[in-house]
Amino acid sequence: MSGPSLGPGSRVVLIGDSITDAGRLAEGEFGLGHGYAARVAGVCGRRGVTVLNRGVGGHRVVDLQARWDQDVLALEPDLVSIKIGINDTWRRYDAGDETSAEDFEAGYRDLLDRTLAGAPQAALVLVEPFLVPVRPEQWGWREDLDPKIQVVRRLAGSYGLPLVATDGPFAQAVTTSGLGPQAWAYDGVHPTPAGHDLLAEAWLKVVHLR
Repeated sequence: MSGPSLGPGSRVVLIGDSITDAGRLAEGEFGLGHGYAARVAGVCGRRGVTVLNRGVGGHRVVDLQARWDQDVLALEPDLVSIKIGINDTWRRYDAGDETSAEDFEAGYRDLLDRTLAGAPQAALVLVEPFLVPVRPEQWGWREDLDPKIQVVRRLAGSYGLPLVATDGPFAQAVTTSGLGPQAWAYDGVHPTPAGHDLLAEAWLKVVHLR
């Protein structure tokens, strides 16, 4: 579907985990970090659109639920962009703390429903999680992550929301560039500068600026 359109005076909230955070917490309330959020903000800023980064490293969907009122609804955004999911998979493998696809979907639906009710002026954009395996064992993560990617895609369809595809584009970048996966994500999860560029470009193809 066609993505939302933003003009001068619009306020955007980008929320998620460390991929969105990208060091912004060290910069204070209005920090943007060094990742895709800062790149998006640079382009949007030239059109008079304010971008707020509310990524927090390590967060899962349940963490977003806990801070949604303060970090999203209270900011009265015109657009909310959600990028979450990889930690809901990762914690299963590094800490034995599993989030089922069903629980992930229920939590994600809660975020969407609370936004539609509490910030009806806000457009929503869903950014799917991704994985760029750099270690052999990370291929096994796909068993857990792929159903969560499908959840995000399905929710985008059922709610009629624009989706920023990331998992396929990262895989394609690895295949076509010949540079290997670590050129795009240092550890399979956290993007390199090239990976953040890819994310920003994908986001800006979905969200239109006027």
